[in-house]
Amino acid sequence: RQIIWGLFKKVVIADNCAAFVDTAFSRCTECSAGTLILGAVLFAFQIYGDFSGYSDIAIGTARLFGFSLVRNFAYPYFSRDVAEFWRRWHISLSSWFRDYVYIPLGGSRCGNWTRIRNTFIIFLVSGLWHGANWTFVIWGFLNALYFLPLMLLHRNRIHLDTVSPGRKLPSLRESGQILLTFSLTTFAWIFFRAENLGHAVTYITMLFRGPLLVMPEIASSALVGLIASIGIMTAVEWMQREKQHGLQLDGRRIPAPVRWLVYYALVVGILLLGGEQQAFIYFQF
Repeated sequence: RQIIWGLFKKVVIADNCAAFVDTAFSRCTECSAGTLILGAVLFAFQIYGDFSGYSDIAIGTARLFGFSLVRNFAYPYFSRDVAEFWRRWHISLSSWFRDYVYIPLGGSRCGNWTRIRNTFIIFLVSGLWHGANWTFVIWGFLNALYFLPLMLLHRNRIHLDTVSPGRKLPSLRESGQILLTFSLTTFAWIFFRAENLGHAVTYITMLFRGPLLVMPEIASSALVGLIASIGIMTAVEWMQREKQHGLQLDGRRIPAPVRWLVYYALVVGILLLGGEQQAFIYFQF
């Protein structure tokens, strides 16, 4: 089941996002601000579908052979602040940096200046780990800036539970927190995706210059289908946010024929809706 869900996120979401993202970033000087915002948002879903998709595939495949791998993504785009996001995004890498870089430097059990230094070190090292490019350095720097106020105000560990447990929808406040966290993260992803620092600056400059309320240049029926697929994925993961993955269906509440219908529907969707094959983004790191 987890392999199927991982393939859906990779093949249907990430691979289809790639075509639109590539167009927006390669033609950023020709596109409207609305198109560039859409391109940045689609990249956020592309990188999530790609990274978490390969993790789900690896974890599910390992289980077939009797191995249990640690969970690597815990619905990070439902986070209410950046600190929670980094507890839910790429958990294995974040935990490694915490245990082998941040804590040996003194962690949070020291003065404010040392804590600030440690925070910037861990995020800058995380950026450089992805590549020797200024874009990754700025990406790490931005995340450190996002994290810093939470740490200094001792609010970096206030969201340790699942958002809106037992409820169908988040509260208005939680919705605002999730939207703000997603927006900050998406803005930082622009640097992660850009080819170089100049490209990132150009993209952001054009994003704030052009008109917002115009039809995106990348609009098409394929884009409508992609947005619908993202909506389905988001809805499923919201409903399953207290489970390990999107297809962890409760056999006591959902009859077997319904569960198998869902599995087969996703397999058919993967075969019919898959985008042009793209290598896993993480293979370059």
